[in-house]
Amino acid sequence: MLLLLLGIVILHAAALVLLFVSTIVSAWTTGSTSSSDLWNNCSTINGGYHCDPAYTGEWIQAVQALMILSIIFSFISLFLFFCQLFTLQKGGRFFVTGVFQILASLFVMSGAVIYTVMSPNWVPVSEAFGWAYILAWVAFPLALISGLIYVILRKRE
Repeated sequence: MLLLLLGIVILHAAALVLLFVSTIVSAWTTGSTSSSDLWNNCSTINGGYHCDPAYTGEWIQAVQALMILSIIFSFISLFLFFCQLFTLQKGGRFFVTGVFQILASLFVMSGAVIYTVMSPNWVPVSEAFGWAYILAWVAFPLALISGLIYVILRKRE
């Protein structure tokens, strides 16, 4: 049982780290002379590196909000797991923890889908999706799987 709990915590922590990194790093789209993320658009012009704030349209603000909500809900889920670990009755399920983690996974999926659909109107054709965008998509199934494990998991002594 201890190894199972340790594995779940590691899976949850991995998803949380991926959410942090994908939200913070400036590599959602990358090109030969530029990169952009949820917060900044950076480019190399005449040998200098220049960053401007990201486009302030509704869709990018929705992606920003959803990614931040996914981090918050995932962190709350981890906190609730540790609280329930010590207070839950024997045989009880970690249902609340699982629901928060599943919501976090749905938030990151929604944010990535919105970015995928709306970025062709905003990102030049010469740029491609970057590794931080891919990390967001990898965080989605990890968070979903850990949330489903929490819902199924029962506490034993």
